Amino acid sequence: MLRGRWLLPAASLALGAGLGAALTSRRAQDDAAEGLLARLPVIPTVAAATAGPPVLPGSGRTELTKYGLPGLAQLRSRESYVLCYDPRSRSALWVIEQLNRETLSGTSERSACDFQEDESVHEYHRATNADYRGSGFDRGHLAAAANHKWSQKAMRDTFYLSNVAPQVPHLNQNAWNNLEKYSRSLARSNKNVYVCTGPLYLPRMEADGKMYVKYQVIGKNNVAVPTHFFKVLILEKESGEIELRSYVMPNSPVDEKIPLERFLVPIESIERASGLLFVPNILKKTSNLKAITAGNKR
Repeated sequence: MLRGRWLLPAASLALGAGLGAALTSRRAQDDAAEGLLARLPVIPTVAAATAGPPVLPGSGRTELTKYGLPGLAQLRSRESYVLCYDPRSRSALWVIEQLNRETLSGTSERSACDFQEDESVHEYHRATNADYRGSGFDRGHLAAAANHKWSQKAMRDTFYLSNVAPQVPHLNQNAWNNLEKYSRSLARSNKNVYVCTGPLYLPRMEADGKMYVKYQVIGKNNVAVPTHFFKVLILEKESGEIELRSYVMPNSPVDEKIPLERFLVPIESIERASGLLFVPNILKKTSNLKAITAGNKR
């Protein structure tokens, strides 16, 4: 699984760290950042783009931002998920969605959806369908379409290419699909399940004994191919307890017969590898948190 020469930062789980890269307390000023964003109790907070020159905390030198800043974290809030976009990789840093019995019920049809460019992303930084054509990779959903049968629009939103990453077909159609199905089964037996999914680009030891981060790119837009994917599940129990399960799978063929618990990792490993933080934000909402790892799975 994660053994061999791929290195996932290893550390014991000490209630690692929240959902998000560096969210400031500033409210997202994009009107689109309503909907799911307003309903999430734990979100990856990030600085939102502003209309005027940004005010930098702790600095009175507003002239530095006279012509704006070249980039800020890009949040997208849609009916079915909240996404933080990474223009360099042409995909998302993370996508978070809320699953429960209601979101899984409905008559929405996948056949009525088509993969489409996300025109809210600058044309220099967006993936296109042509990038995937003939690449040998699937357009792998981060927020899964089948999670959102409650609304045809919600399902259609999952087909933006900003919610997609190049995924090895065998993984996408088998082991990863099993993990998505398992997430839905947990949503049927819990009050809510918040699912955060994203790519990882892990270092690997080469023949010279040195560590390198290497990954393929596809298409004329150089869409980055992740080496691994993570999925973090935050379960809200009817009892009020919060349970945390965190998984990593390599972006390579994986035997679907391998039990999913083999892919459980300490949340701190994902936090260190992704640059995201989960646990501090969760602990702002509750002290009743239980982390499930391979050793203590019930």
